[in-house]
Amino acid sequence: MRNLALRLMYDGTDFHGWQVQPNGITVQECLQDAVQTILRSRDSITGCSRTDTGVHANDFCCTLRTESDMDCYRLVGALNAVLPDSIAVKSCEEMPLGFHPRYDCKKKRYLYRIWNSPQKNPFLKDYAWHYKKRLDADFLNAQAQQFVGTYDFAAFCSSGSSVEDTVRTIYLCSVVRNGDEVDFYVEGSGFLYHMVRIMVGSLIEISEKRIEKDTLTAIIEGMDREKAGRTAPAQGLYLDAVSYGEAEG
Repeated sequence: MRNLALRLMYDGTDFHGWQVQPNGITVQECLQDAVQTILRSRDSITGCSRTDTGVHANDFCCTLRTESDMDCYRLVGALNAVLPDSIAVKSCEEMPLGFHPRYDCKKKRYLYRIWNSPQKNPFLKDYAWHYKKRLDADFLNAQAQQFVGTYDFAAFCSSGSSVEDTVRTIYLCSVVRNGDEVDFYVEGSGFLYHMVRIMVGSLIEISEKRIEKDTLTAIIEGMDREKAGRTAPAQGLYLDAVSYGEAEG
């Protein structure tokens, strides 16, 4: 038995998230189909995260357990030849059998893109949140620093999550402007259900003065979901990087 770590990138627009489910096509199902086509076996595939419907990934790690002896270079090319254009395998690496893409992950970084212009951008309709009112990126960047640290983020978790431990460590947050686009980056040990989208929604509501500035720390400490902001739309969210060791940053 081999344990192969595949690094993927995908456009989540037409998928019902990563994980196989009965009500729609998913990234995991497409990858399983491709593996079955190439290796003639429906081998086990485990992902590093459960991205939601419409969420994208610039870097996603999953493991393929297989008896096949096909070398990694050939497997990458073969999978990319049969996968839909919205999914690409970037690399394949043989790992120890005990390696787990979720539990061994040290850090995850997410990117949330906001198209911040009065005019819509048809090329970003599935890839960024169109927010018309001008945002002060420097101000929001200063506010976002309140997220950095180890806290109970229960206030930033949507209902429906089965997770009992809601403590997470956030290593860095940044909000930067690039022309008419405002990007929110956050890196942490892990994230709760809709956590990044609620963080973004809370920053937007600070900008709108629906939430008072400099109160994010108090909202975190209060652990009340009703005090945090709305959940930002899915299409602006990207799993941007996953790291498995200190050397990866």
